[in-house]
Amino acid sequence: MPGFLLHLGATVQCQHVAPATAVTGNVRVFVNGAPAATATDVFTVVGCPFTVGPKYQPCTTIRWAPAGRVFINGQPAVVQLPGPGQGICQSAEQLPQGLPIIGAVQSRVTGM
Repeated sequence: MPGFLLHLGATVQCQHVAPATAVTGNVRVFVNGAPAATATDVFTVVGCPFTVGPKYQPCTTIRWAPAGRVFINGQPAVVQLPGPGQGICQSAEQLPQGLPIIGAVQSRVTGM
């Protein structure tokens, strides 16, 4: 499915409305002045309030589904549309917590 390349300037949060920030190894491909995200980049979630019963079970990372046709430095790019993201939020124990939310993404570069 075609969509926009996700970049580190995009607004990303977990399903429980905690913001996510990313660290990337990409220093060559930029979109709107920010590095484009790859499937190997780690998006860290901070401040997630999610609990399961009495146990605090916050989202800690977001893993993305890679693009099938677009690569950045040999790594699959991340292609997104605003709304529910094509990835999964995970707890510290790697348990799935729901879909990430993409609030704003650049709208100039598309991929598949």
